[in-house]
Amino acid sequence: MSEEQTFEQMLDASFKTIHTGEVVEGSVIDVKPEEAVLNIGYKSDGILTRQEYSNDNSLDLTTKLSVGDKLEVKVLKVNDSEGQVTLSYKRLALDRGNKVIEDAFNNHTVLKAPVVQVLSGGICVVVEGVRVFIPASLVSDTYEKDLNKYMGQEIEFVITEYNPRRRRYIGDRKQLLVEKRDEAARELFEHLQVGDVVEGTVKNITDFGAFVDLGGADGLLHISEMSWGRVESPKKVFKVGQKLRVLVKDINGKKIALSLKFPDENPWIGAEEKYAVGNTVTGKVARMADFGAFVELEPGIDALLHVSQISREHIDKPSDVLKVGDEVTAKIVDFNAESNKISLSVKALQQDAERAERAAKRAAEEAKGDGETATVDVDAYIQNHKDDEQ
Repeated sequence: MSEEQTFEQMLDASFKTIHTGEVVEGSVIDVKPEEAVLNIGYKSDGILTRQEYSNDNSLDLTTKLSVGDKLEVKVLKVNDSEGQVTLSYKRLALDRGNKVIEDAFNNHTVLKAPVVQVLSGGICVVVEGVRVFIPASLVSDTYEKDLNKYMGQEIEFVITEYNPRRRRYIGDRKQLLVEKRDEAARELFEHLQVGDVVEGTVKNITDFGAFVDLGGADGLLHISEMSWGRVESPKKVFKVGQKLRVLVKDINGKKIALSLKFPDENPWIGAEEKYAVGNTVTGKVARMADFGAFVELEPGIDALLHVSQISREHIDKPSDVLKVGDEVTAKIVDFNAESNKISLSVKALQQDAERAERAAKRAAEEAKGDGETATVDVDAYIQNHKDDEQ
């Protein structure tokens, strides 16, 4: 009897001792859809159920485990009612995840994890099997109307609340974005100067202009600086996300004024010769006012056709005879280089035409009286008889 006890003691001694809560390594010796059997070097094999492997109750373990696979597991119970050892894989992962999150919380470590769920109030990420909630207000440094774009993305964040007893883990992505943006802003303002040409991305569009992200700070592209010509609505010209090459017009503290009116593209350069007084030009009515119509001669150059100069006949208001888009041919009667203003007159053009017609008739009559049949130079005749035509 004593020899048999000695043999049993020796047999038991050949197996290692395990305790509840211990982490052991096992080798899969059998696997079924709902459970796997592991050899853990103990006198009894370990049982790993589907529920203790994953939170997915429909998971088929044969798709995840194979005979011979090595696996670290946590001992839940050393001897169950059938003398077997109950194991857990997901609880071990949860313990490790808790440790990772605890360390990250204490050390302000930046974590990276995929977004697995989008809720009305925020998003959820999973760190080593542990779900971390990031409120909508802490997802971005700007207002996000739709959080669905983050689904499946791997994002960086820090842990701002760690409460394992209540299983409450709160993450914050916003502060990382703010820190990065502040650092980018410091670098931007260290080098940015008035007159620089930089690239940016349209971030927001309003009725008065567009805000352009310069990579660290936003600049305002006012509607008056969007073109050398007239812009009626910024929303019709630009769209969010559009890349722009802009000129830094002014820097006032943290405020940056931008422009698309590059000096070398100024249409008024050389305009004094092109639009000299006396020249005849053709343009389209761009906008109307009670006192006259503004005619676009080319993008960026408008000229005023005063109501009194629209016709030799009396006109109460420009809209009685003109509308936006109408083509107008007129004479330049004034050019102000200092204020970049041009005045037009259809009336003067009509007077020139009538004067030319009268001059031609008089010249023809004089030539006829002299018995000449030669061609009459009307322009020369008008110049010679200018005093008579006044």
